[in-house]
Amino acid sequence: MKAKLAFISAHGPTYSVRLLCAVLGVARSWFHDWQADGQARAAESRTEADLVGQIRGIFQDSGERYGAPRVHAELRAQGVRIARKRVARLMQENDIRPPRRKKRPPITTDSRHGYGIAPNLLQRAFEADRPNTIWLADITYVATDEGWLYLAAIKDMATREIVGWSMADHLRSSLCENALMMAIQHRAPPRGLIHHSDRGVQYACGPYRKILDRHGIKASMSRKGDCLDNAPMESFFSSIKTELVHRTQFRTRAEAKAALFEYIEIFYNRKRRHSGIDYRTPVQAHAEMLIQAAA
Repeated sequence: MKAKLAFISAHGPTYSVRLLCAVLGVARSWFHDWQADGQARAAESRTEADLVGQIRGIFQDSGERYGAPRVHAELRAQGVRIARKRVARLMQENDIRPPRRKKRPPITTDSRHGYGIAPNLLQRAFEADRPNTIWLADITYVATDEGWLYLAAIKDMATREIVGWSMADHLRSSLCENALMMAIQHRAPPRGLIHHSDRGVQYACGPYRKILDRHGIKASMSRKGDCLDNAPMESFFSSIKTELVHRTQFRTRAEAKAALFEYIEIFYNRKRRHSGIDYRTPVQAHAEMLIQAAA
């Protein structure tokens, strides 16, 4: 039967369909029904391709974060009537899905050590109206195809600027010491500055505390296991993960370092407007605060 249908379709432009159907013993109505079904299938295929394109657009607009339920909700909001199961099927068939976490995240805070613990001088009172009065410090991690890259950063609470940072493939105390020395050299803070961190061994160890003491910086530490005691630093790391890290597959640590440098120094400190400082950039807020202090 398929051969007969193919013969009629191929010779239809030369001979009448009536003649071809009569010669092959096929009813004309049956042939026309088959032809209409084929056109309907082609139209449905084109419609589904358009739908996949629309789904992919919604997925990309979400920063590749949406799964089928949210894509379905967005389609409905745009007036597209479609079942959630069909959205899920199309996303699965076309490999439209958020990137999966490849590795178990490392533990960056090891508070099981014999070093002294500094008191919590802030008690979550993060407000500061002058630069170099409160600094917050913490460590995060970034996945690359070569392995983990660790980022230590120091944030000025008044200006929201990242005043010191360091990156390495290890969690030794030198990672955090380098970030601290960068901040000190960059800002030359007055004695009495409060430096707040978690209880990790990197911040409690002798070499790090010696740097703080040498520059008259007061150490402050969060309560054990309480990330809210250093919430503004958690917020910074959340921003860098959401706006950069989770959107990028880094092949090498060097590639990740270059991207992190650009994000911190070019975007975060100089271009990104922060609601906590009246939607100014950190560099702008720092300059204006210095003018106000001198007035």
